[in-house]
Amino acid sequence: NYSYQLNNNATASYLSLLKRLTHTDVKLVEKEANGLLNFAIKQNRSDLKVAAAGLLLAIPSTDKNKLLNSALKDGDIAYLARLLNAYPFNNDRKAVERIMKELSPKASAEKQTAIIYWLGDKKVANTANMLANFATSGNKMVQKAAISSLAKIGNEQAMLVLAGLLKSQDDETVLLAKDALSTYKGDISYTLASVFNESGDVGKKAILQLIANRKMESQYNLVYNQMFTGNENVKTEAANTLQYVSTDKNLPDLFTLLEQSDAANVPALQQAVNAALSYLPANEQMKLVSDRMNKSVNKHLYYTALANSGSQKAMEMITKAYNTETGANKNAAFDALTNWKSFNSIYPMLDIARNSKNKNELSKVTDAIVATINKSNETGAIKYLYLREVMQFAQTEKQKNDILRLLGNTGQYQAMLFVAPYMDNVALSENAALAAMNIATNNPAFAGVVTTGILQKVSKTLKNPDAGYQRESIKKYLDENPQDGGFVSIFNGKNLDGWKGLVENPIKRAKMTPKELAAAQVKADAAAKTGWVIENGELLFTGKGDNLCTNKQYGDFEMLVDWKLYPGPEPDAGIYLRGTPQVQIWDTARVNVGAQVGSGGLYNNQQNPSKPLKVADQKVGEWNTFRIKMIGERVSVWLNDELVTDNVVLENYWNRSQPIFPTEQIELQAHGSKVAYRDIFIKEIERPEPFQLPADEKKEGFRVLFDGTNLNEWTGNKKDYVVESGNIVLYPSQNFGGNLYTKEQFDNFIFRFEFMLTPGANNGLGIRAPLEGDAAYGGMELQILDNDAPVYKNLQIYQYHGSVYGVIPAKRGYLKPVGEWNYQEVIADGDRIKVILNGTTILDGNIREASKNGTIDKRDHPG
Repeated sequence: NYSYQLNNNATASYLSLLKRLTHTDVKLVEKEANGLLNFAIKQNRSDLKVAAAGLLLAIPSTDKNKLLNSALKDGDIAYLARLLNAYPFNNDRKAVERIMKELSPKASAEKQTAIIYWLGDKKVANTANMLANFATSGNKMVQKAAISSLAKIGNEQAMLVLAGLLKSQDDETVLLAKDALSTYKGDISYTLASVFNESGDVGKKAILQLIANRKMESQYNLVYNQMFTGNENVKTEAANTLQYVSTDKNLPDLFTLLEQSDAANVPALQQAVNAALSYLPANEQMKLVSDRMNKSVNKHLYYTALANSGSQKAMEMITKAYNTETGANKNAAFDALTNWKSFNSIYPMLDIARNSKNKNELSKVTDAIVATINKSNETGAIKYLYLREVMQFAQTEKQKNDILRLLGNTGQYQAMLFVAPYMDNVALSENAALAAMNIATNNPAFAGVVTTGILQKVSKTLKNPDAGYQRESIKKYLDENPQDGGFVSIFNGKNLDGWKGLVENPIKRAKMTPKELAAAQVKADAAAKTGWVIENGELLFTGKGDNLCTNKQYGDFEMLVDWKLYPGPEPDAGIYLRGTPQVQIWDTARVNVGAQVGSGGLYNNQQNPSKPLKVADQKVGEWNTFRIKMIGERVSVWLNDELVTDNVVLENYWNRSQPIFPTEQIELQAHGSKVAYRDIFIKEIERPEPFQLPADEKKEGFRVLFDGTNLNEWTGNKKDYVVESGNIVLYPSQNFGGNLYTKEQFDNFIFRFEFMLTPGANNGLGIRAPLEGDAAYGGMELQILDNDAPVYKNLQIYQYHGSVYGVIPAKRGYLKPVGEWNYQEVIADGDRIKVILNGTTILDGNIREASKNGTIDKRDHPG
């Protein structure tokens, strides 16, 4: 008396037990499984039939064919399908014959479907002809199963059957056959060609689509010939297919078709031409298209091919066509430019926008410029510059909102300031607020008075459903970052307040009396007002006059400034830092003076790098943006978000024997060519006061080798060793750029210093060391090391902190934890070396005595 529920825990447990017993008590399992199967058949329970059959199939002695016959007679299609897939009946000839016998026209559609799918899944041999009968069944379920199974069987016989179905007048049959053939792995090109002419319109289109999907170049002629049929549907499909089967050998045909075709098929034929051209080198493409275009009265037909090449020459040709042609040629040139693949198309598109008086044209070109910016991989700075530029041409609120949204992703301080006023426009306020918020909250470095004011306005403006969460984000930002200080504008966009004319250089100015300086300044200011003018909120140098200087002097700072060179003879400019030339700005086309290296280098350096790391300039006539950071004597420059000068010493051009001035004015260079500046901001960076020796150490004869502000007393690797917050900090490069040395040599001395270790830090103090080679072996190294780092668990005794490396081991246990400052004193007096760490002497020994019988590490240490 069975009462099974397969989803019942008890039944599931019972079946699980029987499955385990198949290895130990087969007879019991067979008895129970047969009982379960009989019960399931009486109750017509498919799930229990499947479970029972699964147990019986696992028993070797079970008569599998008997079980199969039972399932075939049962009429339970779900059970039959599961049973067929549970055991490899396809390997049993008799079983296959028995199953095939059931596949009769009298069988139910459900049984036919189940068996047909099984034949396909198991790829049963010699069944394609039988399945062909069902591939035209009036029952769509059966037909679909037959066609699917033919595709799975995948032999030539099956392929021929499927190809024959393409001739059907039943559209659904054709589409099923097409989908099946698309999965066929062999070559079907010639079979498709053999049935093409006998197929109807739907069949022909299906064949053309298969040819396109498989890129059957061998069927080019078949496709090409359809371009001359009177059937427009087939003709259109053929036009769309040509791009997938054409090569450079077909270009003469394609050019002729392009010239003679109906307008509706021109775009597809242009794509075919582009595909065929791709087989040729770029220079051959250009020559072939140019020659053909010059002979044609329909030049516009070839602009797409030119645009597809992406070359600068092609862009120039199409730009010229836009400027000189009319009608269809002009319109086609416009379409080609606005659909160009490369970012460089933004230049001619901006020219169109700047000169257009047609609102429709302005709207289209604005959309194209915005789309080009959006899809590009350009830096945030580049995107900001061009989004800001295109905003003036936006014709609709949608375009303006799109621009504001994209500006919010640029991460630029100037972009935040640019979008902020749009919060006053009701139609644009929400996107302006979101843009400003995104920029600010993702950039803690922008924190300060200006940013705080903008975010406070953003909080009041936001009205979207997430405004509450966004206000919380703003509050968190303001709580975690300073609300005072930050970047300050040093150009108000209205006048020259805060600026003055140039009087001599810093050294000469320092020698002038106050009266002399004041008189000279009056003259310089008057001259500055003629050479430097304000236009549209921009600071413009007209090309005549001298540098423009800040009234205020600056020490360490970060500077943001947008700049633009104008076309003309020898475009050139620069920015003087602390009164010293200069961060270079010039036209990269001026190769005669080496300008091809790009802007942003420290042009007047002689001992330190003067050239930028890469070219990051925009085209002359377009805006660029600098971020300049100066700490101590070192300068880093980012041009359009690309690092072009990396922590390089700025040499004192006015007296190269002296370091750069600690504070001085910033100057915008006048170099005889027109240049514009806007959005000039400075954030002053607090500088530590120079370290002063205590009176008692002065009295003892000590002097300062590092005062917390510069490395003037040092030479060697000043790239990886830098001054930060009053400390010498090491950022080791991949190539380990070398040691930092005192300029002066020392024999006997007392050296006092503080140091802080980072986890795993390994450094050293070389004494009596030459300027070349390894200090540990050319001189003497006192180890500086994080002894407790796991990586150093197997140190030799002479490798611990404070040891004279390889010669005298130091005592351990007196280092402070990583991240805390240690104080160390080293006394070198002849052969005696003494090291005092945090008040404890950890080493006191004579290097000659210690090495008279050889050093511990068996190496020479001549220091």
